[in-house]
Amino acid sequence: MRIGELAAASGTTARALRHYEQAGLISSRRAANGYRVYDERARVRVRNIRYLLAAGLTVDDVRVFLPCLDGDIAAAPPSDVGLRVARERLAVLNERIAAQTEARDRLEAAIRDRTGGRIRPVA
Repeated sequence: MRIGELAAASGTTARALRHYEQAGLISSRRAANGYRVYDERARVRVRNIRYLLAAGLTVDDVRVFLPCLDGDIAAAPPSDVGLRVARERLAVLNERIAAQTEARDRLEAAIRDRTGGRIRPVA
């Protein structure tokens, strides 16, 4: 299938597919006219990539899962390496959330100090 067909079948964009290909997560062959052509397995692979990205992993993190991207990744037992990568990403996300929470609290306090305790939501 061509890139537009794969994009539609997997619920993503051609741009994302080119990005995944550049990152080494999927591959294609070139037709005589230069168009990218993907085999049927690419649909499952792209859905798995999107599943992992939606879970909070990065494209670099997803590379660890290359050996199992062609199967049912959500139902497969987790590997030690996959769990390590997921736990490391979770720690990074938790650190970012904590930093953002602190920044929000400082901003909220500054607004309260300047407005006599009133914080109005922005419309």
